[in-house]
Order: sequence, then structure tokens, then C-alpha cells
Amino acid sequence: MTTKTTRSRKCNAILAGGIVLGVGAAVTLAAWTDDEWAEGVFGAGSFNVQGSTDGTTFADHESSDGAAALTFDLDGGDNMSPGDTVAAPFVLRLDGPTSYDATVALESAAGGEDNAAALTYAIVQVASVGDCSATAEGTSIVPEGTALDSTAGAADFNLTAGADTATGDPVTLCFQVTAGDSLEQGQNTTAQWQFTATSAE
Repeated sequence: MTTKTTRSRKCNAILAGGIVLGVGAAVTLAAWTDDEWAEGVFGAGSFNVQGSTDGTTFADHESSDGAAALTFDLDGGDNMSPGDTVAAPFVLRLDGPTSYDATVALESAAGGEDNAAALTYAIVQVASVGDCSATAEGTSIVPEGTALDSTAGAADFNLTAGADTATGDPVTLCFQVTAGDSLEQGQNTTAQWQFTATSAE
């Protein structure tokens, strides 16, 4: 009887010890934790196109009310007559903080009233402001003979962003407006053109 009782107590003691060890092990494992955190900062790039009528002074012209006023030169005077062609430069570039290149499209053209039907235009891309004239040749953006209120056949062109904070390379457009035989005397016509630049990224 004594031997049986002793063995039974040892067995219970071992089982009890095992249970205690098991609980102790579980508590020890639960106490070991470690955390890792990650963080990201997301900044938006900058995108802005500027225009200039002289290739030197650039500004934003973001609405029809603030449109850049082109100065069309005519040899011998300021008044057009049938058969005359006048020209004016307009220079576009991406400003310094701009992060991305751009594709530019002639979005709309408005010819006003009065002599609008008697006037047609063309736009060619030339090397510089000084290269813009009534007879200038270059990369065609709008074909010759286009109605003043039309963008038919207009080609897109590209603007390149500058490195770091430098301004992008300028693109000089030469507007050439020609008067037809139906041009009436004493009439003034205001035309507007809208260019839209889309970031390439």
C-alpha cells in the first residue's frame, strides 16, 4: 500500500510539474514581441506652361481674358489689304519647378466677327523669335489656309522640362495670317487660340 501510494504521488507530482512547465513556457513565449513600422511621404510634382510674345519675358496666360496679345508686323503699315500676310511669334516653355515633359495641342480657335471669314492662318514651329516672318518655313503645326476659327489638321508638339529647377527648352511658334480677296475695309477682327499642355507622366 505504501509503495503504491508513493508512486501515485510521484506520478501526480510529475504531471503537476508538467502542467506548470507548460503554462510557464506559454507565458514566456507570449512575452517576446517585436514591432516594425514603415512610413512613406508622397509629394506631387509641379506642372506649368508659360508663354511669351518676345521669347524673353514669360508669364501665365490661363484664360481668354488674360490671353497674350500677339503683335503682327506688316511691312509698310499696320493695315491689312487683300493678299497680305502678317506674322507674329508666340513662345511656349515649361517653367522651372515643372517635373514632367508635356505634349501640347491646339485645343480651340475663335475667329471673332466681321472679317473672320476673309482671314486664314497657319502656324509653323521655327528656331527662334527672329525667324518668324510671313514667309517663314518650319515644322507645320497648323496648315496654311486654315479658317481663323478652325483647328483642322493641327499637329501636337512637345515641350521638355528642365533639369532640377531650370526652365524647359522653349518652342517658338510663328503665326501667319493671310487676308483674302473678300476682306472689307475698316473692320477689326479679334482671333484667339487655346493651347492645352498635358503632362507626359
